[in-house]
Amino acid sequence: MWVCPKCGRSFKNAEQSHYCGEPPATIEEYIAAQPEAAREYLRQVNAAIRASVPEARKKISWSMPTYWKGRNLIQFAAFKRHIGLYPGPEAVEAFAGRLTEYKTSKGTIQLPYNKPLPLELIAEMAKWCEENS
Repeated sequence: MWVCPKCGRSFKNAEQSHYCGEPPATIEEYIAAQPEAAREYLRQVNAAIRASVPEARKKISWSMPTYWKGRNLIQFAAFKRHIGLYPGPEAVEAFAGRLTEYKTSKGTIQLPYNKPLPLELIAEMAKWCEENS
C-alpha cells in the first residue's frame, strides 16, 4: 500500500494519481487542476465533445469530466502520457476500424500526447454514444 504524503489516503499503486482534498466540481476546474502540458489537449477534447452533444449535462463523475444524458455518455481524463477517453465498450467496438493506431481496452481509448488529437473522431464517438444510449 502507498500512502499519499499530502492527504494521507491509501492506494494499492505507488504514486497513484488522485485528488488531495476536494475534487473539482466542474470540468473547467478539472482542466485547470491538471499539469499545464495536458490542459490544451483537455480543452480540445472537451470542446469537441461539447459541440457534438450540446444538450448533454457536464459534470464530474468518478473524478473525471463526464457528459451525461440519463447516463454517462462519454468521459475523459488526463494521465502522464495520454488522455484517457471513455466512450464505453460498445463505442470502442463500433469505431474499432478507426482506432487501430491507438491503444484500446474495454471501453477505453488512450490518446497519447505525442500524436495529434483525432477531434473529429472524438466528436463522432460522442454523438454515437448519445444516439445509442
